[in-house]
Amino acid sequence: MNKTIQLQDLGQKDYKETWEYQEELFKDIVDLKIKNRREELDLATPNYLIFVEHPHVYTLGKSGDFENLLLNEKQLEAKGATFYKINRGGDITYHGPGQIVGYPILDLENFFKDIHKYLRFLEESVILTLAEYGLECGRSEGETGVWLGVGTPFARKICALGVRASRWVTMHGFALNVNVDLGYFDNIIPCGIRGKSVTSLQVELGVEKVDEEEVKTKILKHMTALFEAEFVM
Repeated sequence: MNKTIQLQDLGQKDYKETWEYQEELFKDIVDLKIKNRREELDLATPNYLIFVEHPHVYTLGKSGDFENLLLNEKQLEAKGATFYKINRGGDITYHGPGQIVGYPILDLENFFKDIHKYLRFLEESVILTLAEYGLECGRSEGETGVWLGVGTPFARKICALGVRASRWVTMHGFALNVNVDLGYFDNIIPCGIRGKSVTSLQVELGVEKVDEEEVKTKILKHMTALFEAEFVM
């Protein structure tokens, strides 16, 4: 079991380019697992965590509803945004500057074979990170992600999750709103959930800007403990 995770911070990168890169890493791990089984080998499979920030983009999960995108093609262009239908779970979400996106591409057989536990660990790493900023966050039953004000009329989502897994290998991941322009969420029904708002760490703390590198460091600390992993550059 290889519990080392290679960390790659891509800075700001086009969504489609990053998606294709994820697919390459994902395929390499799956292919190695198939080779191990066919040839009765025991070669260690790698794990990755990609941090990235995307230009304005809307993505729709494989079971999502196009009606949850409230812009047509011309309006998207006017907003400087792109749109992709992709192969993760979940409905529609937005990515853009000021948002920390994390794509863990893990062979879960290196950790545990439990997708539900995997999702909860991703949520927990964000919940524990936000707790360090004095925010009480949690889960909303039946709604993946991290929320504030759960069970109140002021429930608001701060982190979205959507993953794909095959042969216990994961891709896609989480998107934490840190300094993001929340106005872009007005153009969608986020995650297909009506009547609930979206927030950011910047808004909740009432500050001009949050140090995103500091937030990443905290996320890594909690992922290290939860997954009992070691991150390397």
